[in-house]
Amino acid sequence: MQRFFDFILSVSVLILLVPFFLPIMILLKLTGEGEIFYIQQRIGLNGENFGLIKFATMLKNSSNMGTGDITLKNDPRVLPMGDFLRKTKINELPQIFNIIKGDMSIVGPRPHTKKNFLLYSKKIQDAVITLRPGLTGIGSIIFRDEEGILDTTMDKVAFYQNVIAPYKGELELWYKNNVSIKNYFIIIFATALYVVSPKNLIIWKIFPDLPKPGNELDILFRK
Repeated sequence: MQRFFDFILSVSVLILLVPFFLPIMILLKLTGEGEIFYIQQRIGLNGENFGLIKFATMLKNSSNMGTGDITLKNDPRVLPMGDFLRKTKINELPQIFNIIKGDMSIVGPRPHTKKNFLLYSKKIQDAVITLRPGLTGIGSIIFRDEEGILDTTMDKVAFYQNVIAPYKGELELWYKNNVSIKNYFIIIFATALYVVSPKNLIIWKIFPDLPKPGNELDILFRK
């Protein structure tokens, strides 16, 4: 049933977004490195690799520079239009093609590169690969300002590996145990709400049984 809604909703949204995509594609072609799309290998359903599609917002070789797969606030690898596209999450919209193809769902665990996926425990890995990864999800909502969170820490890579990744894993496991069409639509609604009002804390009220963040993260979430 979720796959049915994924297909219908994503095709409908794509039709609406075509006029919006065209000027972005032209501007990307004329700025930065002239690339429009960036395709990166991510871990998907059943542990299979797939090419996740985004608008190009960073230097081509960015994964081998600086903090690698972890993007920071004011990251020097971000291209001229990249900052705007990333802050508004517009850079994620080409993943609609991944959803139509069946690589992804609208809602699910966020797909990771192999390097970041391996930061999860074996238990979390086994749970995550039973689901199609999502354009949005519980982890995506709660870590919607991940770059801002990392900006408050000294050792950003260590903080991601030791604090953010384990908690993301707990959130994805929670979603795996609470998959339903009802939660599918609630998460889509919550995502839209966060686009309009990114500082609100409604997700904790909607799902009061979500895993609680440790003190380090709880303080940052409530800033």
